Amino acid sequence: MRYIIFLLIINGLQAQQNFLNNEDIWNFEFEPKVYESIYHFKTKNHYSTIEINRAQKKSKIVLRSYETGEVIDVILDSSSSAKIPFFTNYFFSSDERKILLETNSYPLYRRSKLAEYYIYDTHNDQINYIFNGLIQEPLISPDGEKVAFVYNRNLYVKFLKTNVVKQITFTGSDNILNGIADWVYEEEFGLVRAFDWDKDSNNLAFIVFDETNVPQYSMKIFGNNLYPFQYNFKYPKAGENNSIVDLKIYNLTSDKINSIDLIGESNDYYYIPRLKFSAFSNKLYIQSLNRLQNRLVLSAIDNSSGMIKAVFEEKSNTYVDIQEKILFLENDDFLWVSDRSGFDHIYLVQNEGKNLKQITSGNWDVAKLLGFNNNTIYYSSTEDNSTERVIYSIGLNGKNKKAISPKTGFNGASFTSNYKYFIHTFEDKNTPLIYSLRDSKSGKLIRKILDNDELLAKLSSFNLPYKDFFKIKINQVEFNMWMIKPANFNPKKKYPLLIYQYSGPGSQEVENRWSSNRDLWHQMLAQKGFIIACLDGRGTGFKGKNFKKITYGQLAKYETQDQISFAKYLSKFPYIDEDRIGIWGWSYGGLISTNCILKGSEVFSLAIAVAPVTNWRFYDTIYTERFMGLPKNNPGGYDSNSPLNFAHLLEGEYLLIHGSADDNVHLQNTMRMVEELIQENKQFEWMIYPDKNHGIYGGNTSIHLYNKMTTFIETKL
Repeated sequence: MRYIIFLLIINGLQAQQNFLNNEDIWNFEFEPKVYESIYHFKTKNHYSTIEINRAQKKSKIVLRSYETGEVIDVILDSSSSAKIPFFTNYFFSSDERKILLETNSYPLYRRSKLAEYYIYDTHNDQINYIFNGLIQEPLISPDGEKVAFVYNRNLYVKFLKTNVVKQITFTGSDNILNGIADWVYEEEFGLVRAFDWDKDSNNLAFIVFDETNVPQYSMKIFGNNLYPFQYNFKYPKAGENNSIVDLKIYNLTSDKINSIDLIGESNDYYYIPRLKFSAFSNKLYIQSLNRLQNRLVLSAIDNSSGMIKAVFEEKSNTYVDIQEKILFLENDDFLWVSDRSGFDHIYLVQNEGKNLKQITSGNWDVAKLLGFNNNTIYYSSTEDNSTERVIYSIGLNGKNKKAISPKTGFNGASFTSNYKYFIHTFEDKNTPLIYSLRDSKSGKLIRKILDNDELLAKLSSFNLPYKDFFKIKINQVEFNMWMIKPANFNPKKKYPLLIYQYSGPGSQEVENRWSSNRDLWHQMLAQKGFIIACLDGRGTGFKGKNFKKITYGQLAKYETQDQISFAKYLSKFPYIDEDRIGIWGWSYGGLISTNCILKGSEVFSLAIAVAPVTNWRFYDTIYTERFMGLPKNNPGGYDSNSPLNFAHLLEGEYLLIHGSADDNVHLQNTMRMVEELIQENKQFEWMIYPDKNHGIYGGNTSIHLYNKMTTFIETKL
């Protein structure tokens, strides 16, 4: 009788367990809640967020108290008046009187978009349509009286008091871009808006990109019409011509555009990835790089004379990274992050680069410079564990360092305007995103703002397997890894193994964070009886300069070696079936998974490559040359690690996937790989997704893609 009751209990528990499926995962049924567009007011002790109901096309900006979370006011509500459009983002002017509203946005590339914009004046309840057309990157002037924007590759200014729009440049064309970055700057430098206002709102600095000599890439868009059409855009592949850039300043008073003479300087201004006016001296600061990207110069341009002066530089025998965040102090001294000590650390640069003082130190990386106030620096770091992020404060003198967040998991911070508080985000492998309010001096928790307990409850019935983190040593090098085992794991049983990796320079996949949809897919595979593992090999980030930059000049060499060694290492575990080991990856990860199935056929029996680079000669200048140099100077580095030259080594099961409209990693990469495999008489499977870009999504595309990979893994591994 007891045995029957026990069976009934077990059967009941099994009946209650749910199993993940691709339809739910890729219809985003398990997305955590997030706070969108947090804005910290300077003129009041409150913050705002946007609340969007896309189904009903309603949106509003809500003002809340920091201390209580109470709704103080609804600043703007699209459903309250016919004149206020449904909007999806908002930006306040410096005086917080005007709000720029974004609506009807259409993506161009990864970061760029076209959209309609309105200006709403909170003092008189007036709304103003910026321009009759889709525009790019509107920016309110510091005095709140003007908006600069780009339309059809020309720069414009709208004067809000008079409702007059003035066209500033007239050269915009298929080859000339004014104030907006070209494709490769956007993709690799993250630059879209290439203009900025000075603090007096009387000058606009902007970059002109001349793409005349940049080679054109063409891809066919199939669409739904009778005939496909060609989509052409400028794309400089490694070793080819880039845009010629010019720096100009438009003065609103004189209505004149002045060119900044960069030729006379000894510095190489081949790339200008950043420009920004100082809020203190009103000087224009630009970051410039030579073509090989091993010398970065920060230069200051006097707004009145136009004179340019180099104030600081970084050099490397490999490459240097641009500064994502420079924090200027009131005397134009600034905080700078450099890896010159072997790890990324914060430096105080004084007297126009003459004095350099290291603030943080140790065998760990500063991950992000977050803020500065009252002689205190705030940053996140890997000091406690390279797979985690902890928020620290430290004095400008390098003393009084303290952690102001939990010392585990992934922590983020958004500071209030007066730095009294910060909105703290926390997540780890067991905890979806939590928003809290903390005291900036002590890190003390004041209140919880938002959690995702509902998501945890929703997932509780799935009995999901855990992601376990380890540090392992292979070939005398310590690596970070994670592993997901089936929830009903039996150490006496042998399981097939699937390795996931990305492996790109400075990247990180082994992070103590909450599950992404891709992680949920991995957990779904674990529910089906697979073990999933991931290793961040050499070349990835947050373990110091030498670990990251060892791959310079020979991308994919060490990354492939490390994944093959990782598979061999795991194959010796008694519960791993050494005859059933697969690997997969996307983009850079697709390159490495392809190399692994070719060069590691003795250990890998299966590989999936999604949108892979198959030869670095096919990829863009900025990214490729940063890590590989010019093809003419490094032909061996380009070719010895290209899978195109090793197609004859294919022995296992190989699935190749690409989107036909991938503007980033072109379909050319896959088509060339396919041709090499055909000529070597190697059998494989492949899938092309029509008119899909590098992300391969839209409609049911993600569901189809992951069902395709799931079936391939289940039947072949």
